[in-house]
Amino acid sequence: MEMSEQPRSRRQTRAAILGHLLQSGGMFRPPLAKAVRLSEASLSRILFDLKAEGLIEEVRRPAPYVGGPTGLVSLDNSVALAAIELTAQRLSVGVGGLSGELHYTERLPLPKTPTVESVGRVFHDALQLLQDWTRRRRVRLSQIGIAIPGLGRSSVSDNPIIPCDVRLTRGVLGEMFAGVPVEFTNSVVAHATFHRCRTEDYPFTGTHLFVFVGQGVAGAWMEDPIEADALLPVELGHMVFGEGGPRCRCGHQGCVEAYTSLPALAELLGVPEPELLHLGAEWVNAIPISSRVRQELRRRLFRLGLAIGNTLNVKPCPAVAISGWPSLLAEEDRKALVEGIDACLLGGRKFAGVSLAFVPPSNGNDPNAALAFAAFCLACRGGMPAASVEAA
Repeated sequence: MEMSEQPRSRRQTRAAILGHLLQSGGMFRPPLAKAVRLSEASLSRILFDLKAEGLIEEVRRPAPYVGGPTGLVSLDNSVALAAIELTAQRLSVGVGGLSGELHYTERLPLPKTPTVESVGRVFHDALQLLQDWTRRRRVRLSQIGIAIPGLGRSSVSDNPIIPCDVRLTRGVLGEMFAGVPVEFTNSVVAHATFHRCRTEDYPFTGTHLFVFVGQGVAGAWMEDPIEADALLPVELGHMVFGEGGPRCRCGHQGCVEAYTSLPALAELLGVPEPELLHLGAEWVNAIPISSRVRQELRRRLFRLGLAIGNTLNVKPCPAVAISGWPSLLAEEDRKALVEGIDACLLGGRKFAGVSLAFVPPSNGNDPNAALAFAAFCLACRGGMPAASVEAA
């Protein structure tokens, strides 16, 4: 059923407008009205409210064509969002604007063998820094977005990847930042949001599967509308490919993640993981790969392709975006991944009509993904106070 056939609440209409502005970076009124299926008069009324609330601004720009519109509507950068991102090595905290620039960042290292208590202390230190910074500058936060690897429905207090107590952290946030909406998400959802809103020429606008290959391997179903439930994590990295394989951090052996994550890649290349992380995207040029290692690399990419293909067999989807170290490889090497997808999709990609695109890796630039997620959360509630969203 088309969205236009259903009555939209005020929140949904505002969310559609803010979502389009978030993904486009700014639009003239006529195309914006068309995109959100509103008359220009209705759009004007809502833009008036959004402007009065300090959520959007309109700047005069040269018209795109003679007699065309000159008011470019974009998100107001005076809105302050907090981003907190947990990775295998550290906890990053920052404050930034709706269009993605960070005004403040702090990175706190995690202990070598983290425990719930020690990670909790790092969280507390990070929140203290955030509170001090916002108080000193009299910054009022509109949203806090928190990205945690492996966060799932069952891991609210028991995270299998990095031990942390989400319930406890939520309580501390409630005390230190009373009244500020807070949302937690799985890291893959944050990275998917980051790419969709921040990657120039992101390949897909409709429904697709986003696959992230970093410290772990995970996916997210990306639905089209700007709705909080339009992004769902999928743990495809924990498909097991036979007994006796390498041990995965989830406790099983032979998971696709144990073969294709960044730690697994570092081991295969024979370099320490910190060195690989430090090289970033340059590792493809900096580290020589022997033909034996390249062969094994392609075997592993084929397995990753199988995992993606199996996921698509369970829930068919018209497109897949892959981000992470495989997107840095030459097409010759990436072919193995594509062959893996084809090997398990019924009849291959052409038959299933699946488009495939590689997007740049986004790991290592934390807390940018959490910041994009915070902006997405604000857009989803139409910029309305959290308490009034239910009533809208």
